[in-house]
Amino acid sequence: MIRVQYFARYREALGLDGEQLAWDGRFSQLDDLRRFLLERGGVWNVLAEQNLMCARNQELCSLDEALQDGDEVAFFPTVTGG
Repeated sequence: MIRVQYFARYREALGLDGEQLAWDGRFSQLDDLRRFLLERGGVWNVLAEQNLMCARNQELCSLDEALQDGDEVAFFPTVTGG
């Protein structure tokens, strides 16, 4: 099982703050999971943004981060301050 969390405008666009997905061996990297979600189409295309940020088990990471069954993944937009 993988727990996926969506934050900020991603949560607003998708209409949910998170979900649990059955583990799939095709999810060897975080980008594999993201591509799986993108296949849903429509509003899910928000996860195709170039500035997408992600975390695995509450640690910032890149899309080439390896995934394992039981991981928690978070997607959120780049945050800027000023």
